[in-house]
Amino acid sequence: MSNKRRDFLKTSGALAGGMLMAPAIAKADSSKTFTLKMTSAYPAGSPFYSVGPGSATDFCQRVEAMSGGRLKIKFYAAGELIPALAGFDAVREGTVDMNWGNAYFWAGKSFAAQFFTNVPFGMDPLATNAWLYDGDGQKLWDEVYKPFGVKAFAAGNTGMQMTGWFRKPIESIEDFKGLRMRIPGLAGKVYEQLGVSVKLLPGGEIFPALQRGVIDAAEFVGPYLDRKLGLMNGAKYYYTPGWHEPNNVTELLIGQKVWDSLPKDLQAVIENAAAACNQISFAWCNANNAEALKDLVDNHGVQVKTLKPEIIKKLREVTFDTLDTLTAKQPEAKKVYENYFAFKKRADSWLNISEQVVLTENL
Repeated sequence: MSNKRRDFLKTSGALAGGMLMAPAIAKADSSKTFTLKMTSAYPAGSPFYSVGPGSATDFCQRVEAMSGGRLKIKFYAAGELIPALAGFDAVREGTVDMNWGNAYFWAGKSFAAQFFTNVPFGMDPLATNAWLYDGDGQKLWDEVYKPFGVKAFAAGNTGMQMTGWFRKPIESIEDFKGLRMRIPGLAGKVYEQLGVSVKLLPGGEIFPALQRGVIDAAEFVGPYLDRKLGLMNGAKYYYTPGWHEPNNVTELLIGQKVWDSLPKDLQAVIENAAAACNQISFAWCNANNAEALKDLVDNHGVQVKTLKPEIIKKLREVTFDTLDTLTAKQPEAKKVYENYFAFKKRADSWLNISEQVVLTENL
């Protein structure tokens, strides 16, 4: 046998052996399992956030099913492992792997984070998702969080919220002055300009504070979830529209090192499970709010009121003055702010000749 033939057979054998070994290597990799810990900003049993379609527990179940059991997530509600609003630091420090909450809770870490939950007089859920998935939203979110060693995905949306609950009627912009109100995010900054004393409270602490008179007003989400917290027992005036939160994005937060340690297919599982919960939770809210609002009015004596046009006009003025001022000296926040509203302008141009026509016409 010639040397060339002998070398060829040796090479062929090695290649054949390599090809035979490849499935075994792949099988070993695919059999590796992962168990992650995820905390939450919301109490155990909270509809939408902790239990039910599109919730944190739903997300965990979807991940386990989609991964064939290779990735399991142990869920801890607020207070079970860490305090409600300690999720960002816990993920950043590696105490936990993931957290379920809202980006505006971390405004103290990065002012720009708030734009990834909601923006007063900003986009609705459809436009927000378009910005996140097909605009620059996700890329900017990654940029904002990169210095902290964390990554986030949209994992839920409440849709348009209510202005909130008030002990006394709001008849003019002056009625906001001196109010003690629970409200997080950018809207809180706007209210502060109107003389409101803003309180940042986790969901589970809102009703006790309202009932004891520690606060005079509060906003949470919408009829179904507000009723679940019992807010109608602390105040009877329920105002609309949700100028401050035209939508509200649930945030799935994960440590960057944890994310990088996962195989690509499991990263895809997490990303797609989060996207599914984002859509499913929004549908759930729309399906349940109408019945809940009727119940609040018919059986709990709640008075639903609409803010007067002159109040909304003033709120809009103060909102953009506040955003301009707060982002002027924060390049990162200003970049997100300008990108967000540039996208909104484009989205509105389509909305105004499509959905808006149907919604406003008397058919």
